[in-house]
Amino acid sequence: MDGKHYLDDVLRQLRKSKALGEAAMAQVDDPALFRRLDPEANSIALIVKHMAGNMRSRWTDFLTSDGEKPWRGRDLEFEDEPGGTRESVARRWDEGWAACLDAIAALTPDDLDRTVAIRGEPHTVVEAIQRQLSHYAYHVGQIVFLAKHFAGPSWRSLSIPRGRSGDFDVAKDGGAYRLEDRPA
Repeated sequence: MDGKHYLDDVLRQLRKSKALGEAAMAQVDDPALFRRLDPEANSIALIVKHMAGNMRSRWTDFLTSDGEKPWRGRDLEFEDEPGGTRESVARRWDEGWAACLDAIAALTPDDLDRTVAIRGEPHTVVEAIQRQLSHYAYHVGQIVFLAKHFAGPSWRSLSIPRGRSGDFDVAKDGGAYRLEDRPA
């Protein structure tokens, strides 16, 4: 795979993760964004806050500074803030994703072999990207799980619904299955 193809695919996969998280959050009411399963669990809003903090830290000055910025305050990402709203969660989400997607869109294939640091640990750009791809997918999965739990019977599948696999000819033609293609 050439570098341009890799970077294009990274952006495509990240945008799919972003859309998946957004589609899940859209299915819950505002209080559910801040609800925890238990006192030690994170709410959807806290997961978003953590992801946004990570994205801003990792992708700000990506090629020239350590990905763990001194201004981050990671521990605060897991503390509730009074007065949170759906709009504040969405704003944080969008700001984090913009930092990530803009930084990756600015990369060139020549950048892929460069070395960057995360908490002082050297990574090639490809390794750093892969690290973040898996981290974001992990947290989007948590958001989907919580949203599905809180939506209950009103949940609408974000992929192929149970028992409906035969209704889809997934990616046989090389095309991607899209959320908007799912049945109602």
